[in-house]
Formats: sequence, C-alpha cells, structure tokens
Amino acid sequence: MTDWATVSALATAGGTLVLAAASFASIRSADRAALSSERALQASLRPLFIASRMGDPEQKVLWLDGHWTRLDGSTGHVHQAEDQAIYLAMSIRNVGPGLGVIHGWRVEDVQPADEPIRPPVESFHRQGRDLYLAPGDTGFWHAAVREDDHPDRALLTRLISDRERITVDILFGDYEGGQRTISRFSLLPRGNQESSWFCQSVRHWSIDRPDPRHDS
Repeated sequence: MTDWATVSALATAGGTLVLAAASFASIRSADRAALSSERALQASLRPLFIASRMGDPEQKVLWLDGHWTRLDGSTGHVHQAEDQAIYLAMSIRNVGPGLGVIHGWRVEDVQPADEPIRPPVESFHRQGRDLYLAPGDTGFWHAAVREDDHPDRALLTRLISDRERITVDILFGDYEGGQRTISRFSLLPRGNQESSWFCQSVRHWSIDRPDPRHDS
C-alpha cells in the first residue's frame, strides 16, 4: 500500500529544496548586481592624471613663500633659488571622470631602460596643501625642498646641475580618499631655458584595486 505520509513528507522536502535553490540563485544575482553597481560608481569617481597638452592654457603657480611661475601646457618648472630652495611644478590634466586629490609626491633617478617598479606608498612626501583637479580639466602639481637635510636635496641638486631627467611620482585618489593611484612623470630639460622643462607621462599604478599588468 502507498504510504501517503511518506510521499507527502518527500514532496514537502523537495519543494523546500527547490525554494532554497531559487533563493540562493536570487541572492547571488542580487550580489552580482550590487557589485556591478559598486564598480560603476567607483569608475565614475576615478581620476587619472597625465601630462597636459601643449595647447592647454597657461597657469600661474604660487608657492606659500611667494615664489611663483607661469606654466604652459605640457611643461614643468624646476628652479634652485639663491637661498638653495628647490621649486618643482608640472602642468597636468585629469582625463578621468572623477575629482582628483593629490596626497603626496616623491622624486627618483630613473633611466628609460630601467624596469619600472611601483614605489612604496610610505616613500611619498605629504603635500603641504590640498591640490584638487576637476575631471576633464587642466591643473598643476607643485612642491618645494627648503630644508638642508631633506632626503631629496642631494639628488635634485645633482640632476638640476647636470640637466638630467627628473622622475616625479604623484600619489592621488578620489575626493573620498579611495582609489589611490600613482602616476609617474618625467621632467626633461628644455633647451637653454633654465627653469622650463618638458613634462611627460610615463606610467600608472593602482594601489587599492588589482593592477591588470600584475606589476610589483
């Protein structure tokens, strides 16, 4: 004889299993949708800095101590004053869709043939003031070395004196402090113009998300 109680129990268990599977699939689908939305939001906030174009507007750059200069598009400023203060600046452009905030900077003696290695975040000098760059707009980065015992003084003094390439790394992120990125630039001597240098983009590294090139 058919045991209807057993049949009923099995049917109930089967229905529960189907509902559980449907719920699991629904949760996974919702998670994927939420992840896609989060990635889309992050992409819409992500800045990306490169060297400005030669036709970009001239900019006036003023340091806290009163030193100032004018930057044309695609140029940099490198100057060692009589008091031995060293001033650095670059004309840059934000080609990303989000507002960018510069967190820090560092310099290095890197040759074109050297293997590019992502610098550690701990090696960056903090900016003296916040520098913002709107999406699709041109702006500038600037810094100064005034202390006699500054760790970059000897290197910069030699590179400036010898008119050699200066590598500048900039650490920046979105306006919420996330999506940190390092952009590397080269400052190259511009003929006989002592303080005016060419500015070139070299490389970018992502800090807070995977780097597609799997660089160290």
